[in-house]
Amino acid sequence: MSGVSYPDKKIYVGMDLTGTMFYSRSPTVDIAADFTPEQRRDVTIRKEILWESLDATDGEARDMEVRMIRELRSNDPEVGYNRWPKRPNR
Repeated sequence: MSGVSYPDKKIYVGMDLTGTMFYSRSPTVDIAADFTPEQRRDVTIRKEILWESLDATDGEARDMEVRMIRELRSNDPEVGYNRWPKRPNR
């Protein structure tokens, strides 16, 4: 499970099943809309491994992804770019 941090301090949590250094699933929202054209010219994105397992089942990994999204609130548009699982109406 990796977390990606963007310059606006928002995060995206996703599974990385490839094990490669640079892979990260992409959020389905337009991140560029949060940045000015000037800010888009020089962007640093940080990927951090939040959890890993060599023997977790696919179901266990997906459950952990949902858990991490909820714990980190990355499905809150004020905090992150995940749009699933949906947050309860407040």
